[in-house]
Order: sequence, then structure tokens, then C-alpha cells
Amino acid sequence: MILCNLSGYCDYEGEKLCRIFFPFEKIRVTDRVPDGTDENIIAVTGIDEKSAFASLKIGEKKEELSGEIENSDKYETELYLCTLLYKCLVKLTGYHPPFGLLTGIRPTKLFLRYADIYGIKKAEEIFKEKYYVSPGKTELCRMTAVAEKNIINLSKPNSFSLYISVPFCPSRCAYCSFVSHSVERATELIPGYVDLLIAEIRQTAKIAKDIGLKLETVYIGGGTPTTLSAEQLSRVMNTVNTVFFADGLREFTVEAGRPDTITKEKLKAIKENGATRISINPQTMNDKILKIIGRRHTSAQMREAFSVAREMGFDNINTDLIVGLNGDTFESFRDTLNEIIDMSPESITVHSLSIKHASNLNSGKETPFESNSQLAGEMVEFSRKRLVESGFLPYYMYRQSKTIGNLENVGYAKKGYEGFYNVYIMDETHSVLACGASAVTKLKNPETGDIERIYNYKYPYEYMGNFKEILNRKNRIYRFYEKEHK
Repeated sequence: MILCNLSGYCDYEGEKLCRIFFPFEKIRVTDRVPDGTDENIIAVTGIDEKSAFASLKIGEKKEELSGEIENSDKYETELYLCTLLYKCLVKLTGYHPPFGLLTGIRPTKLFLRYADIYGIKKAEEIFKEKYYVSPGKTELCRMTAVAEKNIINLSKPNSFSLYISVPFCPSRCAYCSFVSHSVERATELIPGYVDLLIAEIRQTAKIAKDIGLKLETVYIGGGTPTTLSAEQLSRVMNTVNTVFFADGLREFTVEAGRPDTITKEKLKAIKENGATRISINPQTMNDKILKIIGRRHTSAQMREAFSVAREMGFDNINTDLIVGLNGDTFESFRDTLNEIIDMSPESITVHSLSIKHASNLNSGKETPFESNSQLAGEMVEFSRKRLVESGFLPYYMYRQSKTIGNLENVGYAKKGYEGFYNVYIMDETHSVLACGASAVTKLKNPETGDIERIYNYKYPYEYMGNFKEILNRKNRIYRFYEKEHK
């Protein structure tokens, strides 16, 4: 347990900062530290007139820092308090987080904000000197932000993207925390789910047409969309093509996902219904590790699925890999990455393992400055250098809480093959209308940047049992855009 007595200026950010160093400790924020408390970790920040202070106790070790507040701005005061606390955490743990003080999931969004005001060079200085981001991660943010900017600029005030959720998988991976049902448990739900999903897509298209929104990208994700049959995939995709005015659609992605669900018939259906980009995701090419993490496919099946996709004419294929999987070694990860590069997909996304409460792997509970995290950091750095030298450049990035080593997820692509939807969703560039169980519609006012979310029910049986309410919630899109245009 971490007991945090944080100034009202930095309750939220201070708590997230502590979580970087101790991701699996319970954190309790309180307005005072009780006398004689026996908590092992105690963090305190505060303001006294024009001075600020922070103290940290870890067992018998203690560190205190203080200084004058030079700026009355609330954000700058919060940042200064967090800086003092950060320095205490670094001193007592010896751990220097690669992203320094940055706790948010979109570091490139912050980088672009500074770059737009001060220029790229100054933005780099701010990241390194004000936020203590390492030179390597600052460079990664710069490269990624430049690529993102070019895609973001394509979006117009009336642009939107469409997300379609297929929350079924052939089996549950050990690291997974997504709301997805294994096919063995949910086979009987799928036909009815597809029927209702199509009805929601139709209603969403009507609303988009009424408001005058322009569809930029479509992403069918999951789960594993290819748990659906070829006929079901055709029905869903054909509905999208029929009911949406998609003149000038920039991208249509289907997350084909697990190689053991991919067949020639399904790929044919996906291709014939207009997909311009697919993702085939092995996570690793080591068969022993695939078994450990609960993936019911082999590296040979991955190679076969990729080969068939090429034969079917797919010329924009992404593959996903995960750093930090149980049992993986540097050599094993290196071999996986090299084999995937040799297969020559158009893009490769490197994820860092994030161990969520809902995953089956949530048992190691290692702090980010222990051995496995250091190994993961070496893997991530190797992947960056190897991919860049092979012609893949970073184009989008995001971070998750409880990620091994406090690392990042990065999409790398050959020039001209960047995934537009990935950039739009991470940057929150424009509205994303979402359909299906666990889908979240995210509405953005292009003038103010204000965002409003509309949540669908999470689980397929909830979605199906409350479908009238799902459609009723969709009407909030009308109200949002009415407010926007007043």
C-alpha cells in the first residue's frame, strides 16, 4: 500500500506518477498522514505560501525536497510539485523512467502541442529538460509526431471514423484484458449478435448522413473479427459499403488477427468487400511461448496465413508483436522480429506487455526497475533500431498503465502504408462512431476540442439484451452536434 498525502494541485498526476514506480501497489490518497502509520511507502507533497515541498519514505529510507514556486499558473504549480516528487522517487529507487514525468497515454500529442507553439527543436528541449524524457524516447516522439501530423492534417471539421467491434476470440490469451468471449463459450450468440450489429451500423449511418459527417476510415476490430464466418464477414462489410456515403474513404482495415482463424474463404470475403488493409498478429514466432500465452496457433500457421493473404492480393498487411512475454528472451525476440521483417509486411506494430487486473498474467507484479523490465527495454530499443534501418518508420505511439518497464506501443510502417485510423484514434483527431459490444463512441467538437463519450454495453449478452437502449443512446450524437453548431 502507498499512502499519498498530495497537494490538491497534484492529486491526480501525483498518484499516476507513483504508479509508474510501483504499478501493482494499492494507492490511497488522503488529506493527511495519520500519526504512527505503518505503511511502507508514504508520499507527501504540499504548498506553503510561495514554496513547495515533497517527501518520500520507502521503508527506512527517506528523501525530502523543496523550492520556491516561480509561477502562479495552476498547471506549472502542479508540474513543479510532481517534479519534486519525481526526483524523490528516482533518488530512493534508482529508477529513471524512460518517459520521465510523462504519465499520459499520448506523449506525441503533447510533443505536437509544444512543436506548434515553439517549433520542433524547442519541443525536444522541453521534453528532455522539463519532463526528463530520455534522449532516445524524445527522438522517438519527434519522429512519430512528424509522421502523425501529416495524417492529422488530412482530417476536416466534418470528418469521422467508424469502429466496429467483434468481441469473440478462438481462445483467451493469457495477457488479454479486453472484453472478448471465446468461441467455445459464445458460438450460439454470434448469429444474433451479427444481426443486431448490422442494425446498429445502419442506424449509425443514418445519423452520420443526417448530420453531414464524412467517413474517413473504417476499422473492424475485436476480439478477433475472423471468428465470424466468411458469410457473416461479408454481411457486415457489405452493410458498411451500402449504407455509408464513403466517397473518398481513405482506409478500410479488418483486424484478421489470429492465424488459426484465417481461411482463404474469409480472406476472399474481406478482399471482395473492399478492405484496403488487414492485420495478422502472431505476437511471437516462438512456438513454446505461443503455448505459454494461450495462443492456439503455431508460427507455421502464421507463415501460411501471411502467404495466402499475399496470394489473395492483399498489399497492405500489418503484423503485431509483443515485447515482454513470459519465457521470451532477447535472442528469441530478435529471431521473431527478424523473421517478420523478412516476410516484408507493410507495417509492424511493437506492443509492450501490459498486465491488467483482468488478465491471466496479472501475478508477476514486478516493479519497472527489476530484471524483466530491463530486458523488455532492451527488446524495445532493438526493435526501434532494427525496424528503422529496415525502412520502417514510427508513425503512431501510445502508452498504457502497468506496462512492463513503463514502455510504449509503437506502429512502424513503410512510407505510404501508415494506418490512418490508428493515428486518428490516438490523437483524438475527430469523432469516432463505434458499433458493437464494448464499443465507445467518442464525439469531438472540432472548434473547442471538447470530447463526449457514448458507451455501449460491454458483453455480447448485455449488448443483445439491451439493444433498444443502445440505439437510444446513439441519438445523443444528434444532440452533441446540435450543441456544436449553436
